[in-house]
Amino acid sequence: MKIFLAQQNYIIGDFEHNKHKIIAAVKSAKQQGGDLIVFPELAVCGYPPRDFLEFEDFIDECGKSIREIAEEADGIAVLVGAPSRNPDHLGKSLFNSAYFLADKKIVQVIHKTLLPNYDIFDEYRYFEPAFDWNVVEYKGLRLAVTVCEDIWDMEEDPLYRFSPMEKLIEQAPDLMINLSASPFDYTHAEDRYWAVSRNCQLYQLPMLYCNTVGSQTEIVFDGGSLVADAAGNIVYEGKYFEEELSGFEFREGKWNVPVKVPAAEIPLIPFSPAIFDPELNIDRIHHALVMGIREYFTKMGFRKAIVASSGGIDSALTLALACAALGAENVHAILMPSQFSTDHSVADAVKLSQNLKNRYDIIPIKPIYDAFETSLQPLFEGLPFGIAEENIQSRTRGNLVMAIANKFNYILLNTSNKSELATGYGTLYGDMAGGLGVLGDVYKMQVFALCRYINRNGEIIPENIITKPPSAELRPDQKDSDSLPEYNILDAIIYQYVELRKSPQDLIEAGFEAALVRRVIGMINRNEYKRNQFCPIIRVSPKSFGLGRRMPIVGKYLS
Repeated sequence: MKIFLAQQNYIIGDFEHNKHKIIAAVKSAKQQGGDLIVFPELAVCGYPPRDFLEFEDFIDECGKSIREIAEEADGIAVLVGAPSRNPDHLGKSLFNSAYFLADKKIVQVIHKTLLPNYDIFDEYRYFEPAFDWNVVEYKGLRLAVTVCEDIWDMEEDPLYRFSPMEKLIEQAPDLMINLSASPFDYTHAEDRYWAVSRNCQLYQLPMLYCNTVGSQTEIVFDGGSLVADAAGNIVYEGKYFEEELSGFEFREGKWNVPVKVPAAEIPLIPFSPAIFDPELNIDRIHHALVMGIREYFTKMGFRKAIVASSGGIDSALTLALACAALGAENVHAILMPSQFSTDHSVADAVKLSQNLKNRYDIIPIKPIYDAFETSLQPLFEGLPFGIAEENIQSRTRGNLVMAIANKFNYILLNTSNKSELATGYGTLYGDMAGGLGVLGDVYKMQVFALCRYINRNGEIIPENIITKPPSAELRPDQKDSDSLPEYNILDAIIYQYVELRKSPQDLIEAGFEAALVRRVIGMINRNEYKRNQFCPIIRVSPKSFGLGRRMPIVGKYLS
């Protein structure tokens, strides 16, 4: 049997776009002699559709698309993901399903069993779990079809009481096929190897794993679809961050391609670094951020971005990523020096834009700041310069870039990094303004690593931007280290607390100084109200701020 794997990029709710893309791949696979073509989870509507699933006409459109795709399943069978209605009216009204289409009709509908309800996932909010399990019989083969999470509950890392493969294996399948929409994080490729390889080893069956690609607001999908043999060896790995259509011959239980990654080289447990490493898979993070920006603009119909360029490393990295994603001609940098800005900061920002070849303009903010100071003087008279005056500068800059964005139909890219967001080191409605948080899931030490990665073949980001001490430049001689611990220590603590969910006592026992641990965790917890008002963040880690981390704003735990 010749089986095709269609790793595609969909738009949530754009049924015409998704349907035409799916049908084009079906026709191409058929022309190449394909017997079966496999698409990702919820391909028809895009993943994750969230509360769109609560609209009857949305589900109707999914059904209409499935019927039109079925018309193309003539001489070739199609496995494609879409929601389906639960006719029993027991439990929730929908299933997350894989449709098996052949001979121009819906032959079988397979429902997802394990519905993730953690981190960014909330599938149990919408879907009912499967309650029966049957292999698909086609051209002499028995196919064990599962959907995404159904293969992730392994004995090394159990989350559910039951795995659908336990039922399907009783029916003597010949091949496992998994339709997936598994989001990117910088260690997920290793986890994907583990899940696929361990299933193959456990059930002594080969597997074809089809993942989606693209980005949906904050969630990035990196593709990386896999084909494995019954011993758990990876024989094919799909492209990362790209669409592709790939065909494989499957005969007598074997694939027609050689081993790419031996099972012996794949970890026996999921990959979760115990210690923060800012250099880890930095190339993947770079690709994910570029895709996240590009896809956000493309799918929302935006064209041009604006960035507040300060001469600091965060805005420099954001600007470079935006130019890579959108083209330098579509990125406008605004330099807004104050009386506290150093000459070299302006010079560095100018040189950066000259290197990137993007447009830049300079708008000094001292006259605007002076006007604020004059207006507030009756109320502030006799009081020392402090956080209010610092934030006036930040909010002035926010007002200026938002005014320009409104006037010219730009989208403001926010430059706040994960370390700043964690500790509240930012000004609401000032430097925290924006339509998309580019670095909100990137630690400060990863910011440095990303800049070095961008400069790997020559200087793009001026060296002085990378090496000078970080500063908000809102008061004379200000340094980030005046308010925060050194970033290498700070990031290590945030990583342990936010991503690994370690308690203060765990951190103290691991060797971090007790007072520092309490200080940092106190800052993280107290500033949840700021993060709650922040823009969407491109997710690149296993635990990002935003949808995947739901903490109470008002609470005393660990504060």
